[in-house]
Amino acid sequence: MSGAPDATQVRFDGPWQHFDVRANGLRFHAVEGIADNLTDRPLVLLLHGFGEFWWSWRHQIAPLTEAGYHVVAVDLRGYGDSDKPPRGYDGWTLAGDTHALVRALGHSEATLVGHADGGLVCWATATLHPRSVSRIAVLGSPHPRALRQAVLTNADERRAFLAPFLHNQLPRLGEKRLTRGSSAWLDEYFRERAGAAWLQTPDFADALPRNRDAMLIPGVAHCSLEYRRWAFRSQFRGDGRRFMDLMNKRLHIPVLAMRGDEDDYILDSVVSASSHWAANFDYRVIPAAGHWVHEENPSEVNDRLLRLLAD
Repeated sequence: MSGAPDATQVRFDGPWQHFDVRANGLRFHAVEGIADNLTDRPLVLLLHGFGEFWWSWRHQIAPLTEAGYHVVAVDLRGYGDSDKPPRGYDGWTLAGDTHALVRALGHSEATLVGHADGGLVCWATATLHPRSVSRIAVLGSPHPRALRQAVLTNADERRAFLAPFLHNQLPRLGEKRLTRGSSAWLDEYFRERAGAAWLQTPDFADALPRNRDAMLIPGVAHCSLEYRRWAFRSQFRGDGRRFMDLMNKRLHIPVLAMRGDEDDYILDSVVSASSHWAANFDYRVIPAAGHWVHEENPSEVNDRLLRLLAD
């Protein structure tokens, strides 16, 4: 792509430090809060969602670090300045990435915090690699079995959720749609799913162009769509059925689920239904927020996260 942004452009300055870490055969770009003796602190691993990169956690890194935790936000495989392999966007591999990252960062277990696709990685890692996960927090991200059931049986959730998946299934056309006009589609995607208050803030005005530029990094559009393509297509294949069978286990670690009260993309009913797969399930509706709760109402989200971590 002529004039495409360089991947290192996502290494923004702030109260954090950038580094690379190798895990599961890939190089991941990561960002951690600045403090002494980081590996002696409990690890909190932050996993972003579709269309974003580590920057989505800018409001969590410093406060959680100041509270005494080793806080690391990563660019997931295929995003930002992390490696962008052509495959590996299935639930098993993504859970393996996170499991390996915990070890590579010098810890035996971690609290996982994930938004949207990152939340699905939290559910999968906690189920498939339980020794690596002490607790999870999922934001706008129901359990994958609850989401599948809702899409099949709930017409409102199907209308809200399924259309973007179907639009992006066709190879090449999805990538062109996502990058056309300097990723103008991402602008529309964020505006449709954000709460009214955040749309009027300087924070939103700053975040949107950063996300659009990051989507134009070579390979990111394709890789980000591969997450969605596997999630949809695997439902009709044996690997998808096996994955869903493996996910049909109840977690006994603390699980905090958060959803913005203005989120029309992930509905209340599907998040509530996720409690079937978590024995210790705390569901909180965050006020004055849409789909990006951790960016739209960071003070409320940070307070909930700190309560979870202190449990």
